[in-house]
Amino acid sequence: MRARNIGASAATALALVAARDLVQKKHALLRNFPVLGHARYLLERIGPELRQYVVASNDEERPFSRDQRRWVYASAKGENNYFGFGTDNDVEHVQGHAYVRQRTFAGRLPDGHDTQAPLPSAKVLGGPRGRAKAFRPASVVNVSAMSFGSLSGAALTALNKGAGLAGALHNTGEGGLSPYHLQGGELVFQIGTSYFGCRNDDGTFNLDKLKSVVAGGPVRAIEIKLSQGAKPGLGGLLPGAKVSEEIAAIRGIPAGKDCASPSRHTAFHDVDSMLDFVELLATETGLPVGIKSAIGEMGFWEELATLMERGDRGVDFVTVDGGEGGTGAAPLMFADSVSLPFRMGFSRVYRVFAERGLTDDITFIGSGKLGLPENAVVAFALGVDMVNVGREAMLSIGCIQAQKCHTDTCPTGIATQDPWLTRGIDAPSKAVRAATYLRTLRGELLRVSGAVGVAHPSLITPTDIDILNGDYEARTLASVYGYKDGWGSLGPKLADEITELLTA
Repeated sequence: MRARNIGASAATALALVAARDLVQKKHALLRNFPVLGHARYLLERIGPELRQYVVASNDEERPFSRDQRRWVYASAKGENNYFGFGTDNDVEHVQGHAYVRQRTFAGRLPDGHDTQAPLPSAKVLGGPRGRAKAFRPASVVNVSAMSFGSLSGAALTALNKGAGLAGALHNTGEGGLSPYHLQGGELVFQIGTSYFGCRNDDGTFNLDKLKSVVAGGPVRAIEIKLSQGAKPGLGGLLPGAKVSEEIAAIRGIPAGKDCASPSRHTAFHDVDSMLDFVELLATETGLPVGIKSAIGEMGFWEELATLMERGDRGVDFVTVDGGEGGTGAAPLMFADSVSLPFRMGFSRVYRVFAERGLTDDITFIGSGKLGLPENAVVAFALGVDMVNVGREAMLSIGCIQAQKCHTDTCPTGIATQDPWLTRGIDAPSKAVRAATYLRTLRGELLRVSGAVGVAHPSLITPTDIDILNGDYEARTLASVYGYKDGWGSLGPKLADEITELLTA
């Protein structure tokens, strides 16, 4: 009797669904194939998960393959992150794969097996321009800009605590300095086009508010965001539904209303006035000041380098974000086809400063999938001094690449403001994982440096990397990107300083 009732109820439910499908006019598929047509929408909904775990091979997926995610997960947990039985990459025929030229002999090297070994920056941030609060960053691997609002408070708490445990810097993102950024990690305060946290009611910049914010937290540097790899040249939009009272108070905007960021800054309008703004911030706060940008037209960089060549004004650091970067929501066109990928974009910017002999005076920071050892090593060989990790840091605290960042339904509670979802994050334990990942990546960089025969990844040069073109040709990184002799390398004084620091 019970089975008969269940069957009757199921049949009635199916009949109701079929009737609704036949009369609705929104979906042609359901009008033609009632009930059965729903299978198509179900498969579309769970397609990414099916491909991720069932269909795709270990090295196929984007933005991060299964092998790459597995390496991050194992590294964050302190587990065995080795791979067995050789590579499953098609190294015999693949185009564009980077290979490191190991050396047979080497000079003094630090202990490559010490998981707690320090790996500071080879350059003093703000030192060349004499900033009052110049410092040498303790870690060449730091946490990239991710705002409260795009990420949950629990996720930022875990990342900031993890950065603190690992001795790394944590960029606040353009959404202002939140309480979740004050959990032990030192900060780079990012200023975006809306000047969140340091703005007037009309959205213009307020210097006094900036000084107050800087005084209220462990801020070590200021970054002016010109653009980012996920959506270069496009201002962000935070829907009113996500602008809670807490977010509104931190950003200095009305609660419950859409917040549209402009695509350009209003505090300056060209390179000359931007440098005036940089010097104003540095003078008033004493902090190193830099810029972050995705790379498009090069006229901006040519003019910046030309003005800096005079020596009276300049940025302390340049963060280059590759077009393959991005942690949040972006239009497909911008995510896929606006701004250059990291290697090409960075090499063009570096060339502009190298031609004028300015590279030792600027700290170069790279971001855009550089939280993987092979990508980071190539970045250092091109001339990067530090790398920022975003999505890889998210993976370390539990992100599963569900690609729901733009929907506020992130299943792991990282990229959402939904309280029910964010409760899944245990910040203390995830902080340990973030720290372990950061330390592990630094350790990998130290070991690869040792294989090349140098003490620090900044001493790896573009001639130490080969780029393969199938099984018939290999060119050095320097040749591929048109580097001249000495480009991508530290000056002798900086090289000696960092070698002595790590091997003393």
